[in-house]
Parts: sequence; C-alpha cells; structure tokens
Amino acid sequence: MRLIQITDCHLGPQKSETLLGLDTDQSLEDVLQLIQQAEPSFDHLLCTGDVASAGHIDCYTRYEQIARRYFSQPLSWLAGNHDDADIMESSQDSLNIQGRLVELGNWLIVLLDSSVPGQVYGQLAASELDYLEHILDTHRDKHIIVSMHHQPVPVGSVWIDQYVVRNADTLFQLTDSYTNVKIITWGHVHQEFQATRNGVELLATPSTCVQFKPLCDDFTVDTLMPGYRWFELNDDGSFATGVARVTGKNYVIDYKSAGY
Repeated sequence: MRLIQITDCHLGPQKSETLLGLDTDQSLEDVLQLIQQAEPSFDHLLCTGDVASAGHIDCYTRYEQIARRYFSQPLSWLAGNHDDADIMESSQDSLNIQGRLVELGNWLIVLLDSSVPGQVYGQLAASELDYLEHILDTHRDKHIIVSMHHQPVPVGSVWIDQYVVRNADTLFQLTDSYTNVKIITWGHVHQEFQATRNGVELLATPSTCVQFKPLCDDFTVDTLMPGYRWFELNDDGSFATGVARVTGKNYVIDYKSAGY
C-alpha cells in the first residue's frame, strides 16, 4: 500500500491568500501536481493539520475541491493549531473526508487530534489517548501508524520546540506497550525530520507552503521548496519512506520575517 502525507497547507478563506508572501493555494496545487506526476498509483492522501490558516469552512471546502481536481483516492485529515477541529469534524462527511481510522491492507493509520483551542502547543486529551489504546488493544494484528499535528519530540529548533505535545511521555508509555506501532508521523514544524525511538520511526513532513529552516534557535524561513512524504507499506510491517519537493518554481517569500 502507498500512503501520501501532506501537511500545513495554510489555506485562507479566500482564494490565493498568502503566508509570508507565498500564495498557499498555488503552492498546494504545485505539490499536488508533483504527486500526480510522481505517484501514478497510491492508495490514500493524509493531511496532518493546519489545512487552514484560520479555521473557516471555506478553507476546508476549497481544500477538498483542490484535491479532487487531481485525485479520486480517499482523503483524510486531522486538526492543527490553526484549524477549527469542530468545523473539520462537522464537514468531513459532506466533503467525503474519511474518519479518524484509515485501513490500508495490513496497516492502520490512527488520526489523533493534538490541537488545543486558542493555543499553539500540542496536547493529547485523555479521550484521544483512550481511543488510541482501544485501537491498539483491538487491532494487535495490524501494523500501526500514529499521526498527529504536533511533534511529540523536539526537532532541534528551539522556537518551535516549545510547542511540542506536552504529554508526549504519556503517549510513549502507551505506544511502548505495543510492538505493532511502526511509525509516528506529524506536521507543524514545516521541515523534514527523521529519528528512531524504541524501534518506532519518528517522522516530520515538509509543508506544502513555507518551510522553516532546521536547527534554528529563532524563527527562520528556509529556501527549500514545498513537498510531501510518501510511504510504501509492506504487508509484513516493513516500509520505506521519503520526501519529494517541488522544483522549477521561484516563489515570492519574505525570508527575513521574524514570525507569522
């Protein structure tokens, strides 16, 4: 099975709104065009949060419309700190967005909401952890991908690592108890990151818009292009993954910005 992950689209309520000067509709379309060209056959498209720059139904409707111009494959999403989780949940049926558990052959993707209303940092509510425990307990025969918006471990950039999942230790206590958890993946950090913890691959995926430069103490915009992450998921629980980025574009971006 082949899974495609995108994240942090930051669409505004109106078409062609910008983030640090970048037209986020255009950069999303550029990434989707790249996926269309590079991934002739995949099974599912997952967006790990910050679909919107500020939660508004028009952002989510337009996201679905843009994605459907390129793909007929199933879509799923989860909320980021810029999203409105309630709007996303109430609109997903009408927009034909899949629920919080995605089955791909011998694999299950569990979508967790790490967003906290009005806050930038991440936190997993007790109900989210209970849901994950239930899934892990009742699907011991499946290989598990846990996905969320916020990073559960520091990625090495001080300014954004203050917004990690604050109760990540509780998450790891849970996942450590199950040998079938293979991958934990997230967005939020607008950069590529890869590490291994207790045999579980920890992965961050680049944004479809502006990129943040890795290993910086202060907010720093990177010159790398928007991109996505692909997963090749094998029946035996082995997998491969990588990142692909847009090429041949010259975006107008405010690289000197101190934040957004």
